[in-house]
Amino acid sequence: MCELHLGEQRVAYELRRARRRSIGFVIGSEGLRVSAPRWLPHADIERALLQKSDWILRKLVEQRERARRVEAARIDWRDGGSFNFLGRLIWLRLDPEARGVRLDEAGVLLKLGLPLAASQEQVRDAVQAWLKRQARAAFEPRCQHFAAALGVQMTQLRLSSAQTRWGSASADGSIRLNWRLIHFAPDIIDYVVAHELAHLREMNHSARFWAVVASVLPGYEQARSRLREESIIAE
Repeated sequence: MCELHLGEQRVAYELRRARRRSIGFVIGSEGLRVSAPRWLPHADIERALLQKSDWILRKLVEQRERARRVEAARIDWRDGGSFNFLGRLIWLRLDPEARGVRLDEAGVLLKLGLPLAASQEQVRDAVQAWLKRQARAAFEPRCQHFAAALGVQMTQLRLSSAQTRWGSASADGSIRLNWRLIHFAPDIIDYVVAHELAHLREMNHSARFWAVVASVLPGYEQARSRLREESIIAE
């Protein structure tokens, strides 16, 4: 590992030499990684780091904040654990006498027909299977609503487990939505649905695209801003 003062901070970075023509900067969960041509003097690398210092420091802060959100959102798959469902906090209760997985009438307790000694993997698999069923049941009518409002034809809805995207749309009319959206409040789900269906009219993110989104979801900016603060959690 190498170190360099950027502003008032001392930043550690991993330096990799490679057969390339320019310097590359990548900031991930392990911190800053710099890839540089084998022939480039170290002084030139440090000079490039100093020139990019504002960007590097900003991205390091963003990465730490994302790590904090990921940790805060991590689900403890056990009796008494909790998670968000449609923006509400739900508690897990293992009940050997219960059958299947069922949400109580108050909508705050999810009962699982599992022994108290069930492993975290068993609890996770049972809850996630339930969440995916709920996701499809919640997403399909919202897709139909916004497709009709936009005058587009959705040919297929698929659930995804993507690690970097909340949704996607294809020119053939198929829509993919990340099932983990079911954790969020309905207005955020509506934003993603409207966003992806709007792509069936505008396959871009131009001003015309955002006008299409606004035509069926006025004030979408608030939901978009809240979604940007969320992380896709691989549970």
